[in-house]
Amino acid sequence: MKEKGFLLIMMLISLALTACSRETDDSAIHSNYTAPEDASVMTLYKKQCLSCHAVDLRGRVGPNLQKVGARLNEQQLVEFVQNGARGMPAFKKILTSGEIESLAQWLATNK
Repeated sequence: MKEKGFLLIMMLISLALTACSRETDDSAIHSNYTAPEDASVMTLYKKQCLSCHAVDLRGRVGPNLQKVGARLNEQQLVEFVQNGARGMPAFKKILTSGEIESLAQWLATNK
């Protein structure tokens, strides 16, 4: 019985990882995407966010962020990244406040 539960959990993890790992090619950038001026923000996005929000911000497991700046201001974005929400993990113990602010500032420009 325990083996079936373990196998089910492993299958679900594999499925989630597969869903998060598609299309990480920079050539997939969509027209609603505003590239960050600071290369370190793009590096940070690729490392922490891309697997759930896609290279062009259209979303996968996480929601579409292409026009997130039209819905949320920079401070609201800081709070989402810091505290997480609706299945998104909190990053306040993973990223520095400067990194969170840089991500939020860049995301706020996507309108």
